[in-house]
Amino acid sequence: MKTCLIVDDSKVIRMVARKILHELDFETDEAVNGKDALEYCTKSLPDAILLDWNMPVMDGMEFLLALRQLPDGEQPVVIFCTTENDMEHIQRAIESGANEYIMKPFDSEIIQAKFTQVGLL
Repeated sequence: MKTCLIVDDSKVIRMVARKILHELDFETDEAVNGKDALEYCTKSLPDAILLDWNMPVMDGMEFLLALRQLPDGEQPVVIFCTTENDMEHIQRAIESGANEYIMKPFDSEIIQAKFTQVGLL
């Protein structure tokens, strides 16, 4: 079974994402900020990371740049899931190593389509 780390400071977003991902046969873990996510990834790399941009302690971009520096840190598929929807943010995310980008709010169809697009489904 594939694994996905959901990184978001919103408990509601994590809950909704977890429900959708379980329906898609993913095991999930959660982190409330980039620092917690980075600690998780130093122990075990998930197959996918659903990543918020705006979080306290360490934001999504800081996390992404640190993740890609870890041994095998290029392997997890990173999908930004954020309210930042202008082209500048999207381009910066992709150039920094994100594989795909989802705008909030999202639903099951959007998650399924993006995970299929990046080869996770």
